[in-house]
Amino acid sequence: MIKVLVVDDHTLVRSGLCRLLESEPDIKVVGETGLGKESVKLCKTLNPDIVLLDYKLPDADGQEITEQLLTQNPNVRILILTMYANEEYAIRLIRAGAAGFIVKGASTAELIEAIRKVYRKGTYVTPSIMEKMVERVGQKPEASPESALSDRELQVLVRLARGASSREVSKELSLSLSTVETYRSRILEKLSLRNNSDITRFAIRRGLIDDLP
Repeated sequence: MIKVLVVDDHTLVRSGLCRLLESEPDIKVVGETGLGKESVKLCKTLNPDIVLLDYKLPDADGQEITEQLLTQNPNVRILILTMYANEEYAIRLIRAGAAGFIVKGASTAELIEAIRKVYRKGTYVTPSIMEKMVERVGQKPEASPESALSDRELQVLVRLARGASSREVSKELSLSLSTVETYRSRILEKLSLRNNSDITRFAIRRGLIDDLP
C-alpha cells in the first residue's frame, strides 16, 4: 500500500485529490494539510511513502519544504504538484531531491502513474516540462535567464514579482532587510532589469508567477 500525505492550501483541490487517491486500491491517504511547515510535522509522525506537495503554499515554497522534508526523512519521496509550467522550477526541485514534478493540468491517469513511478524509486516529470528540460541542454545560458539566479535570488524575485515589499520578503524568508535589498540588486543586475515592475513583467513572461489581475 502506498501511503500518501497530500499538501495543498486549496481546500477543494485537496479534498478532490484525497478522494481521487483513495479510490485507487493500492493508495492510502494518511494525512492532509494546507501548510508546508505542518507537512513537515505530519511527515515525521505519519511516515508516508510519498508527499504530494503543492509548490506554492502560504507559508513556504516547494523547494524550502522539500529540503526540510528530506533533511528529516531522506527516504520519503516527494512529488511536486504545481500550476507553473516552468522548467527552471523542475530542474531546481529535482536537484533539491524531489522525485517528481507534475502540473495541475495533468490527467488523473498521469497523476496516478506519477505516484506509482516515484514510489518505485523512479523519477517523473510531466512530458511537456521534460521536453523543455531536454531543450535546455543545447541552449545558450541566455535562453533561460532565470538560471543565472541562485535559489535564494529566485525566491526573492518571485515574491517581489507578486507585489511583496522588501520588508515583507525579509519577514517571510527570515532574512534581514539589507540582505533582501542586496539580493534585489543582484537580480536587477543579472537580468538587466530596472525596477520591481520589470521584475513582475519578467516573472510573468517566464511563467514563474501567474499573470496578475
